[in-house]
Amino acid sequence: MTSLELRAPVAGWCLPLSEVPDPVFAARMVGDGVGIDPTDGVLHAPCEGVVVPTRGTHAVTLRTVLGIDILMHVGIDTVQMGSTGFELLVRPGQSVRAGDPLLRFDLDLVARHAKSAVTPVVVATGDVEAVVTRRAEHRGLAVGDFLMEVRVDTTETRAEPPVAELAEARGTFTVPFDHGIHARPAAQLAAALRPFAADVSLVSRGRSANLRSAVALMTLGVHTGETVEVRAVGPDAARALAAVASLLAEPAAPPPPRAEAQAARPRRTADDGRGRYDAVIASRGVAAGRAVQLIPAEVPIAPSSGDPAREASALSAAVATVAQYLETLAASATAEQRTIVDAHMELVRDPELARHADGAIRGGASAGAAWSGATRATIDALTALGDARMLERATDLRDLENQVLRVLAGQAPGAVRHDLPEQAVVVADDILPSLFVSLDRTRIAAIVTARGGPTSHAAILAASMGIPMLVAAGSEILDVPDGTRVVVDAVRGRVDVDPPAAEWDAVQRSIADRATQDASDRATASQPAQTTDGVHVAVYANCGSVEEAEAAASLGAEGSGLVRTEFLFLERRDAPDEEEQLRVYQRIATALAGRPVAIRTLDIGGDKPIPYLPLPREENPALGLRGLRTSLWRPDLLRAQLRAMLRVQPAEHVRVLLPMVTDLDDVRAVRSVLDEERASLGVAAAPKLGVMIETPASALLADQLVREVDFLSVGTNDLSQYALALDRGHAELAPRLDGLHPAVLRLIATASAAATAAGREIAVCGGLGSDPDAIPILLGLGIRELSVVAGAVPRVKRIVRGLSEAACRSLATEALAQTSARAVRELVQAKTLGT
Repeated sequence: MTSLELRAPVAGWCLPLSEVPDPVFAARMVGDGVGIDPTDGVLHAPCEGVVVPTRGTHAVTLRTVLGIDILMHVGIDTVQMGSTGFELLVRPGQSVRAGDPLLRFDLDLVARHAKSAVTPVVVATGDVEAVVTRRAEHRGLAVGDFLMEVRVDTTETRAEPPVAELAEARGTFTVPFDHGIHARPAAQLAAALRPFAADVSLVSRGRSANLRSAVALMTLGVHTGETVEVRAVGPDAARALAAVASLLAEPAAPPPPRAEAQAARPRRTADDGRGRYDAVIASRGVAAGRAVQLIPAEVPIAPSSGDPAREASALSAAVATVAQYLETLAASATAEQRTIVDAHMELVRDPELARHADGAIRGGASAGAAWSGATRATIDALTALGDARMLERATDLRDLENQVLRVLAGQAPGAVRHDLPEQAVVVADDILPSLFVSLDRTRIAAIVTARGGPTSHAAILAASMGIPMLVAAGSEILDVPDGTRVVVDAVRGRVDVDPPAAEWDAVQRSIADRATQDASDRATASQPAQTTDGVHVAVYANCGSVEEAEAAASLGAEGSGLVRTEFLFLERRDAPDEEEQLRVYQRIATALAGRPVAIRTLDIGGDKPIPYLPLPREENPALGLRGLRTSLWRPDLLRAQLRAMLRVQPAEHVRVLLPMVTDLDDVRAVRSVLDEERASLGVAAAPKLGVMIETPASALLADQLVREVDFLSVGTNDLSQYALALDRGHAELAPRLDGLHPAVLRLIATASAAATAAGREIAVCGGLGSDPDAIPILLGLGIRELSVVAGAVPRVKRIVRGLSEAACRSLATEALAQTSARAVRELVQAKTLGT
């Protein structure tokens, strides 16, 4: 390693590169270095070198004898000024010494016409390994003062075979992922290349990144719909490109703006003398408690070490410890937690982080300083992109940085546990996932963060646990003293700090009343749901994991009317085999202790793409290969899934449910496969076979379907959007999507009448089944089975017990005659039946 010392080329205030007001420089896309806010108008040579030809007069590049280029770019967006205000004092190819004048510029003119006068000074390394080990920051500099030290690896590298001698493959793709290449697709792309011997890069807008590095991919800031090129060189080039193509082959239109994206910028309002903070909803609910400020402890980092080999070994061991810790967490994680842990495991093994850290260690940095520098450089790059999801992935990297640093300091990788009082409103700058899982969730009333976003991993965890959470409340929320009374309204998106006594008491009463009602509902949840005139209504639970099935059983569910199997197929590189599916389905059936279990075949397609199932391009994936159509298109997946279902015990309680059916041809095709696999396994009795009523076609043909199936299940979410031609993901139209629209109710009535006439069961398993306004109408239409989210089972049972079936029939007749969903809801409220 050889050191090169650079001197300040211009007088001014030196600041970190991450604070330069340009994302290209701040993200270190050009190279590492610093910025200088100049106080004079002459740029000098920071070291000895040769002037490199460059376009324009606003920047100068020097090539040093060590092979690295030093770029000095006067101001931000000064290229638009042309040569006005700039005078080059050297010519290309000229040799200069440290301190020689290079460029004269009119500082006042630059300040008036450019975005900023800040001048980045960066080390553009090219093919030479160079690391900035020391730098001057946050201080005033005179020309010639120490600016930074660069360590350059001058060892001869091993000769590589010429590219021409290796196989090469290229492809052009349109990026399909919602929100572009963020953490999850970046991790999937990197993971897909592991089996192949090839160097693979992705080129976007003239910039290239190593496709094996999730971090490098994220820093490109690739957006949805952007065209990129993938280049693969090596023995497995073609196979590597095919693996990438399976993930990138499907173009996707930019998604409509989501509701949270339209939220106003958080602000504090105090027009009535109260402390109120507007914030963004991450997990809905209302809570009241006492503020507890969480300030994470800083882990000390030694700046340098004299033994690079020892530091490299220590870092490698620490990273391996964190990876093992994450694998242990994954083994017992819920579905939501597993997704987060998998993303963290991909990041902690990222080759670009390892490369940067290794270079810093060889330059004399300690293990901690090297790891911190590598992660912070990437965090700065992600932050500079200005993308909300990239900011949240930067939070994940901060979490991993802290975990590795804790191990290096002799601590456990998990966050230090905090003792919380009862009903704690946790307030923090941001909540890292490792900190979240270390908290005693039984003592958390709500969470409020100054920063963060509604799709952060901490937000996902909070929502899965039913903890109200607000994010992006602003830095002032961190000034709230511990113990202050706080009301968190994660329905309207605001925090009230130290509200008046009367309002505090009213909120406390409301929360207490709700808790009392919930406790009462849970106490009677095991009892059947029977109307006042003796009609029994079976209340089932929709399940998407083993944990949800266990919760459903504890909350009084009489079975599962819908087991979503997609959770087994998502976020992975290959499909689950028959044995893996059997283990999970059996655990769900066991958790429900002999109650009926309707397992739905894979409901996936262009609207829910998976990497190992490359679907053909579709203009409208919601109307293309999805649901049962995808399973019939890939019969190997269907057969493995049906075989797993056929082997679940007790067999008499297992039902097979088919999604997105439109006519009898669909049913007959699956029935044929089911019979073949049943014979192959030697299963005597066929399981009950049912279909989802999710399209107007299936509702209108229900009288035909019930001749060949055993039960129907109405999926009101899809049925509503198809019947009303409204996309439930559309930010402006979604509020109009209401399953109580008379058109939807008439389709349900048609299907229910057909099932009743044929003596077949019919259930509602969509969101309408837990809607208090909808329940009496559904009962009036002849529905006798409701399958709802597990947490709603006790409440739905209580509502059913307060209804009269005769009154419900009368109400349903009136509802079918209304002209809008709003009119239907007003009718229900007037009848005071939906309580």
